[in-house]
Order: sequence, then structure tokens, then C-alpha cells
Amino acid sequence: MSDGSVFLAVDLGAGSGRVIAGLMSGGRLSLEEVHRFENEPVEKREGLYWDFEGLWAGVVEGLRLSVERYGASNIRSIGVDTWGVDYGFIDKEGGFLGSLRHYRDPRTKGMYDDLATRVSREIIFEKTGIQFMDINTLPQMRAEVRDPNSVLPRADQFLMVPDLLNHRLTGKAFCERTNASTTQFYNPIKKDWSRALFEALELSMDVAPDFVDPGTDLGPVTASLRDETGLSTDTKVVTVGSHDTASAVAAVPAESGSKFAYLSSGTWSLLGVELERPVITPLARSYNFTNEVGVFDTIRLLKNINGLWLVQECRRVWREQGSDWSYRELAEMASGAKRLQSFIDPDDGRFAGRCDMPRVIQDYCRETGQVVPDEPAQILRLVTDSLAMKVRFVLERLEEVIGDEIEVLHIIGGGGQNDQLNKSIASSINRPVVVGPYEATAAGNVMMQKAALGGFGSLVEGRTMIRESFQTRRFEPAHPDEWAAAYGRFRDLLKG
Repeated sequence: MSDGSVFLAVDLGAGSGRVIAGLMSGGRLSLEEVHRFENEPVEKREGLYWDFEGLWAGVVEGLRLSVERYGASNIRSIGVDTWGVDYGFIDKEGGFLGSLRHYRDPRTKGMYDDLATRVSREIIFEKTGIQFMDINTLPQMRAEVRDPNSVLPRADQFLMVPDLLNHRLTGKAFCERTNASTTQFYNPIKKDWSRALFEALELSMDVAPDFVDPGTDLGPVTASLRDETGLSTDTKVVTVGSHDTASAVAAVPAESGSKFAYLSSGTWSLLGVELERPVITPLARSYNFTNEVGVFDTIRLLKNINGLWLVQECRRVWREQGSDWSYRELAEMASGAKRLQSFIDPDDGRFAGRCDMPRVIQDYCRETGQVVPDEPAQILRLVTDSLAMKVRFVLERLEEVIGDEIEVLHIIGGGGQNDQLNKSIASSINRPVVVGPYEATAAGNVMMQKAALGGFGSLVEGRTMIRESFQTRRFEPAHPDEWAAAYGRFRDLLKG
């Protein structure tokens, strides 16, 4: 039996959005999906966008259904997390301006070169500790400033995506710190916006919102939203780790003091460690690591690896060709194919955007003189093995940057359901892999809601609850000599 308290996690990812209910019983947390809705990119003549109004409609419907299922009086709070880097503008009256650009929009190409005439890469990293990727808010915002059709001249503030949703929920405009840290113009040491980078962007500080920390009570939802959903005035909106990776890492079920790394496995594979302070060194910059803010004043030192986006795009192409395989079926297909035949660098730019992914993979193998996979199962196994090899490659550099060895890798997120990928990663890194929870983002979201409302006061306490609430699975390495020999071929591929 539940104790009656319900915490709603609004979790928006790059492929779908969900409203998930967290229910407590006997000190343990369980999660129930209330509503799921699609989140597909919208292609327009002028670029690639998100359907923000469609996402908001899905959130509102999820809240309404939650009231129907659990009763308004039982819903204690709502927390919002989404992907990072993307933003929108509001005007002085709080109205949403324009549309919401997608981070994969090609408008950012060349923006770092443009910025280089105003500020060096060394200074950018020194001020922010953030890796250089065309998807970052920094190059996006530079493109915005240069766009003669931008709504920027009419804007009062920019807000990151979860902040836009919190603004719709409460009418309050703040930038939650974990997502602010993904922009590449937030200084994690000074814990403030970098004025020098705003100047380099030619962006006025007037549009920069004030900060709010994860675990802050923003108050009740607006009267109009209460009328629309049936929510109570007693239901609070709480800031969580609003960058979905911050919430997911909060839910890593690691024992206190263990030497662990985490891999948030999904559209992106985010590999890193949790630290007390940023690592902003020449070595970290040369390896393109990033320092993002976590909950309870932690730092997530990590690197983005192109993840199951590769499989998602293959699935989309094959579905359009008439083969509508589920993700579970795709993983099973990969497990039946021969391992370690050919590789790609998952982070090669040709795999970053929407494309005919199976054909692009085949062309890559052809160009690099490797065996060209000619069946879907072989393509999938190549992707799985390549992702596992890239995890090892990044993990080795992560250990070099922090000056310590990692003993165990925790895989969290929906990608953990791909057993073939889990097995490949364990074999590639030659270390045990612990998988779960799959719904780490929602679990970490709810955990911070409970913390904000007095449920507990530390990350250690929260992770104890996570360990006691969710089962994990352990994968041990297999065929280590075979994987080690193949890793040499993979490294040679990266050098080429």
C-alpha cells in the first residue's frame, strides 16, 4: 500500500515525453507511467524545431490524467526535467516568443569559428569547463544573434526548456542551475553567468534569467492550470535536476565511497564521474570533457558519446521501408550476428543528424577498408560493438583526467534494456557493469521532490532509497583477449 503521497515527474526526452507518478510505500519508491506522448523533430523550410505547444499539451493531459487516477489531494508536487542546451524566449508579459529550435538544427555550423574571432577556445573552457559541441547553447545563441529574423530584439528573457515548462506551470521565470550549466556560458566556479562570454556573443545580460537551485519549492500551479487539470492549490512545483542527466545521475544506486563511473544510456551515451568540484585543466579540455552541475552541489565530469540515436535512425529508415521492428527485436537481432567484424566512430559528424543511417554506416566501412555489413543484424551488431569500444576509449581518458581508476560502471536509463549493448560494454572495458534503474531520470526527479519537501537531506540518503526500491542486474566481461585485440583496430580507426 502507498502512503498516499504522489510525486509527478514530467520527463521529456529527445524521442518522447512522459508524466510518471512516484509512489512511496514502506520507504520504497515505485513508478507508474501515467501518460506518454511523442516528441518528434519538426522540419520546416528555415530549420529543425521542437513542437513546444504539442509537448505542453502532452504535459497538461498527463497532469489531468494523474488527478483522475490518484486524486488531487494526494499529489504533493510536480518536477520537470528535459534534455539540455535548447532554449526559448519570453516577452515582458511572459508570452512565449517564436518557436523552439532543435539542437540538431544545422544553423550552428561554423559558429565556433565565428566566435574564435572574439574569444579563444581556451578562454571558453576556462570560464565554463564545458566540452565543445555544435549542439551547445553557446553556438546556438551566436547563430541567434546573427539571425536577422530572430525574435531576440523582442525578448525579455531566455529560458531553458524545463524552465519554460516551469514558467507555464507557475508563472515564475528562473533558470535551474543544472540545465544552466549545459549552456557553455555558465561559470561553475563562480556559479554565475560568464559576463565575458555574453560580451563575446554580443548578447545583453538583460536577457539572462536569475538562478534557482534543484530542490526549490516554486509554489503552486497557476489558477488557470488548476481549472484545466483539477490540481489542488496544495500541489507544489519543485525544481529538480532539470537537466535529465542530472536527475538520472542522482539515481545511480552506488554505495557511498565506491569508485564508480556512470553511463546514462539513451539517445546519447553520457559517460562520467561525480565530483565535488570542476576539473578545468588543459588535459580535460584536450579530451573535450565537460563539467556540468549536479544535485546537492556536485559536479558531473562527463563526455557525450553519440548513443542509441544510431539505432533509432536505423529503425526509422527500416520502418519507412516496411520493416517495423521493436527495439527489443533489434537488440536480439544484434546478439545473433558475429561480433567485432567492423567498427564506426559513433561521434563522426556524418552520424550526427537525420540520415539514411544504414547506408551511411555501410559507406563508412567501405571508405575505411572494412567488412561492409549487408544485413540489418550485422549493422546493428556493428553499432553495438562500436558504442562499447567508444565507452572504453572515453573511460580510459576519464581515468587519466581524474588520476584514479574506476572499479565498476553503472548503466542507467532506458538504453540499459539493451542486453547486447550491456554485455558488449562489460567485455570492452573488462570490468563489471551494473544496470538499473531503467527509469533513473524519473527516479532522480522524484528523489529531489522528496528532498525539497523534507523527505531527506543528502544524496547518500536518496541513493539508499533508490537501491532499496529498484532491482539491478550485473554483467561480467567475456572474451577479454578477443575484445582487447579488436580494440587496437578500433583505436587505429579513430587515428585515421
